[in-house]
Amino acid sequence: MTDFSEICFKCGGKCCKDANPPLSRKRIEILLKNGVKTEEIAFGKYAHPKTKADGFCIFFENGKCRIHNYKPETCVAGPFTFDLKGEVLEIYIKKEEVCPLVEYLKKNKRIYYEQFRIAVANIVQLILDLDKESLEEILKIEEPETVKVSSIHLRIEK
Repeated sequence: MTDFSEICFKCGGKCCKDANPPLSRKRIEILLKNGVKTEEIAFGKYAHPKTKADGFCIFFENGKCRIHNYKPETCVAGPFTFDLKGEVLEIYIKKEEVCPLVEYLKKNKRIYYEQFRIAVANIVQLILDLDKESLEEILKIEEPETVKVSSIHLRIEK
């Protein structure tokens, strides 16, 4: 897996602001085992890391992710994101003006496809791990600054 830390550090954490990445019960267990406190997680329509007063994720500190090694699946998947329409998983990528990593990926096809593969695997795992109600809430979130790059037919048995 390629480390994008240098590119991401330059951006200032745009994807860590107002993001609210979903947390499945399985991911919450992983976070708690690695020192995250329950008080750092928001339990509402779906579970996600709490947000600081400035809009940044509670785990965003000094320009970096404090939980980088076990961060949520959608964070690992970035700059790819998703929508699910029935059994069709739609994969989107953020627009270049939103995420500097996109330009880098487009110039490096091998790394683009490596990150795409990692993104899809993490997104599918998240979909499988989330309860139906949480997934329904997450799918209501609009992400207008994205472009569709793929559709994948899934057979999901929950």
